[in-house]
Amino acid sequence: MAEISEEQPSTGLDFQRYLDIVRRRHLQFLIPALLGWMIVWGASWVLPVRYRSSTLILVEQPTMPKNYVQSNVSDDLQDRLQSITQQILSRTRLLLIIDKLHLYSDGRKQFTPDDKVAQMRKDIMIELVHDAHGDQITAFRIYYSAHDPHVAQMVTTELTDLFIKENSKVRLQESADTTKFIESQLEAARQDLAAQEAKIKEFESQHIGELPSQQASNLQILSGYQSQLQSEQDALNTAKQQRVYYETLIEQYRNLHGKSASAGGEGGESSLTAIEDELSKLNAKLADLEARYTEDYPDVQRTKRDIAKLEKQREAFILGQKSGGGAPARSTDSTESATMLQLQSQLHANQTEVANREEAITALKGRINGYQERLNQEPAREQELADLTRNDEQSKANYDDLLKKKNESAMATSMEQMQQGERFTQLDPPSLPIKPDFPNRLKFCGIGVGVGMAFGILVVAGLEVMDDRLHSEKEIKALLPIAVISEIPEVVSALDESRVKKRLVLGWATAALVAATILAGSAFSYLHD
Repeated sequence: MAEISEEQPSTGLDFQRYLDIVRRRHLQFLIPALLGWMIVWGASWVLPVRYRSSTLILVEQPTMPKNYVQSNVSDDLQDRLQSITQQILSRTRLLLIIDKLHLYSDGRKQFTPDDKVAQMRKDIMIELVHDAHGDQITAFRIYYSAHDPHVAQMVTTELTDLFIKENSKVRLQESADTTKFIESQLEAARQDLAAQEAKIKEFESQHIGELPSQQASNLQILSGYQSQLQSEQDALNTAKQQRVYYETLIEQYRNLHGKSASAGGEGGESSLTAIEDELSKLNAKLADLEARYTEDYPDVQRTKRDIAKLEKQREAFILGQKSGGGAPARSTDSTESATMLQLQSQLHANQTEVANREEAITALKGRINGYQERLNQEPAREQELADLTRNDEQSKANYDDLLKKKNESAMATSMEQMQQGERFTQLDPPSLPIKPDFPNRLKFCGIGVGVGMAFGILVVAGLEVMDDRLHSEKEIKALLPIAVISEIPEVVSALDESRVKKRLVLGWATAALVAATILAGSAFSYLHD
């Protein structure tokens, strides 16, 4: 009895089935694959040819060392290059190039100016070249695509010149603007400094004698006035004592003159005694003055003159007493009258001196009070002057800093004018393209192979889906409800074998033809380009 068993469905890939499909459908795959390749490859010969010219522009660093001249232009090259690119790709600049070289006017299609500008922007490409670390831009490339290689080269040349000139112009303008701005700030700082200095001068003129710098001279002058005041006060005291002396002496002479008629001898002795007492006082005073002052001091000389006068009077009085006659008495009266007049004259002079010295003392006290007031005002004036000086120093520091920056900026501007700063240098001239950049026919060959294979697979898959025939024993067994006990082998006739061989030869020949055609087209495309 036969044993019935159910076959488990296979979950892996059925390579045998796919191999059978390849054997059956290889012609249906190769022919569409060849057609797909030919369509794509043929399109590469129909599409308009475009040539791309390129040039390399090197970004050269300043030739002047930064220690000597510091650039006053922004160091962000990428932003500056982007700004220059926007300016060059502006509508006005591009239309000038388009009109100059008669671009996009082949007659087949009419372009508006905006269309021409838009198309030219698509045809231009800027590629930045960074250093090994990728931080700094060292160069950049300019590409332009056109249908004519010479036109592509000329446009690339125009763009290169624009980039080089625009960079120099932008750097020079930016440097000049920076210098001009610093100069305006410097002028404002100069005016502020002049205003601060004018305030200080006005303050000093308004407070002459009260400034801290004049404190030493004020103290010296005050000390001198105080010494003069002390001298004047001493001289005033001496003059007052002298006045008392003159008044006393005059009073004594008056008393002596009134008593001379009634008591001649006795009065003479009293007068002589008074003269002797006065001489003793003057000698004591002279000794005291000489102990304190020199011989040239006015009081010393005046006292000596008074002593000399009294000595003469004493000698005259003694001589008058010895003679005892009338004539000597008259002579003595005459001498006493002259002496009285002289004493009164000296008293008047002494009074005048006392008044003058009191006025001098009053004036000196006023001056001393004035200088003391100046010294008292000096702390407040010192604070006010310190505030003004601080503002002046800040203004001067700001002015000096701006002056230094202005000089450095002016040197940087001169460096830019002499083309010694960072600049663009054309390293490679715009190339004259020999082979077209588009279309790349060899690349189109590869794309065509992929498109053809995909097209062939789609055709084979469609045919397999629409084919409802059974092509293998496995498909037949899958349809039967029971297992197959025995099989009848396939009887192959000679005619069938001949057909199979012809089909196999035709398949390999077709495969060889397709491969040879694709290789020949690829070789032709490579050699032609």
